[in-house]
Amino acid sequence: MITRTLHSTLLESLDSFAAVVLLGPRQVGKTTLALSIAENRPSVYLDLEDPDELNKLNDPKFYFEHHQDKLIILDEVQRKPELFQLLRGQIDRNRREGRRFGQFLLLGSASKKLLSQSSESLAGRASYLELQPLSLQEVGATEINELWVQGGFPEVCLFPEHGFSWKKNFIKTYLERDIPTLGSRIPAETLRRFWMMLAHNQGQLFNASQLGSGLGVKGQTIGRYLDLMVDLFLIRRLSPWHTNVGKRLIKSPKTYVRDSGILHALLGISSMEELLGHPVSGGSWEGFVIENLLRAAPIFTEAYFYRTSAGAEIDLLLQFGSELWAIEIKRTTAPKLQKGFYNACEDVQPTRKWIVYSGKSEYSLSPNLKVVPLITLMEELAQAGLSVP
Repeated sequence: MITRTLHSTLLESLDSFAAVVLLGPRQVGKTTLALSIAENRPSVYLDLEDPDELNKLNDPKFYFEHHQDKLIILDEVQRKPELFQLLRGQIDRNRREGRRFGQFLLLGSASKKLLSQSSESLAGRASYLELQPLSLQEVGATEINELWVQGGFPEVCLFPEHGFSWKKNFIKTYLERDIPTLGSRIPAETLRRFWMMLAHNQGQLFNASQLGSGLGVKGQTIGRYLDLMVDLFLIRRLSPWHTNVGKRLIKSPKTYVRDSGILHALLGISSMEELLGHPVSGGSWEGFVIENLLRAAPIFTEAYFYRTSAGAEIDLLLQFGSELWAIEIKRTTAPKLQKGFYNACEDVQPTRKWIVYSGKSEYSLSPNLKVVPLITLMEELAQAGLSVP
């Protein structure tokens, strides 16, 4: 079994909070990770999509009190959002009896925002963590091309020969079953077309009116579609950096299909040969690098891009603690920077500057500008996280 980098963070959170809410898309390995935690401490596990197990919570207060000496793991908790209010009472009762930490582990496939009306009752009692598909650190640097083409869902990594059909089925299931269960009334075909449009525009500025014209709906409606896909961890909305630099800044966000394998399945790409010849190749690589860097970055890292109307641009800005790192992403073994990057750095004054490229060695272009492989910058970010309060 592949060891997830979030494993140690999850253990620390269980030892510091009464409840931990582990969020992420379906089939990303949340249940596997939770059950590995359960192997080493008294626990009970309930899958709330199983009617028989859901029936055990007909009287949730009795069930929780009966197992109050164990870690209670509730999978797909968004299926029963009314539990959150009851969890608050049980957590407080357990606290009064001297058991303050590691009471509940809640697994969900919808973001904290979608759960907010219910989960807000756990304020101060729960830690929220996000599990995403496997990263380059988890599968190994030698697998970078395979990971980029096929994506990081564990089932795809373990059984690559069935990966393309698995991803196609994943997309179909999300559209026809999973999204409607959250109360969405958006037709599956409309969401499929919207998802496809975002895939074709990977890494581009989000233009709601243009996308709305393609779907025959208003730009405001397109904004709601995007909110939903972001909250389901399927799309990343990368916000523009805003600062008082006296320049005309681009204010629209960029969008990325978060898993490169799902992106390629949406576009019918199943091999490296097909990918390298496709117009989305550059945007795909950019999104792949961004997702991997953010999985390695210190907790509470904020991510942005920077662009002015005059052409100054930085692909990725990472802000954590007192640090601001400027990162340019190049799918080439001989990267060359444009004047726009240097102009942008003069505007934002980053503490460190990097170029991530597809080569294997690292070298400096100037005292504060290094060219590195993706795995090297991931390791730098992980190390930086050790010193962030």
